[in-house]
Amino acid sequence: MQFQKSTFNFLKDLEKNNNRDWFTEHKPTFTEIQNHVKEVFAEIQVNLEKHDEIEKMKIYRIYRDVRFSKDKTPYNPRFAVSFSRLGKELRGGYFLQIKSGETFLGGGFWQPEKEDLFRIRKEIEQDATEIREILSDKNYLKYFGGKFDGEELKSAPRGFDKEHADIDLLRKKGFIAIRNFTDQEVLSENFLEELDKSFKALRPFFNLFSDILTTNLNGESLV
Repeated sequence: MQFQKSTFNFLKDLEKNNNRDWFTEHKPTFTEIQNHVKEVFAEIQVNLEKHDEIEKMKIYRIYRDVRFSKDKTPYNPRFAVSFSRLGKELRGGYFLQIKSGETFLGGGFWQPEKEDLFRIRKEIEQDATEIREILSDKNYLKYFGGKFDGEELKSAPRGFDKEHADIDLLRKKGFIAIRNFTDQEVLSENFLEELDKSFKALRPFFNLFSDILTTNLNGESLV
């Protein structure tokens, strides 16, 4: 099971012809490609469930909500899917976007709830040693470059010392790991295997943050 070149070709054509008339004319092609992509996404979930507990898979619609956007193009020329981990005790989620020249996988905590973000920051403030160990782990370095991606504040969050030794982590508004792929890599026979290796490399990160978010600063369970 693997992604096909026709998927990229369709998405590139859609990007050039992002209007309802063109899409309606090519809807049968879209449906055929979408069905195949869904099968590949399902295979990815099967692989994930061999080493993690997945609560649900969400496939994102290609139709854009343009009501509050300056960009009125009706379609998002990509295929995307996310996988949520099971229950309150297993935090973190996996994400994959398939788009020519812009394929990437992501994992972690994007726009975490206010309470969760505060709890993570308090952990960092108290002792960021274990988080630093995750970032320097050989597999995390190999696949994700030893850093967290995502938006960050220009200064320290309110109530935190701007001179703190771990201010780079405290400024983070989310904690995300991202790995980009070329079209050639996506179309290779071993892409799903490489994808799964990347997801496995996220587990120490997920395990630590799950522990943080289910305990207080004294290490006492909250669930």
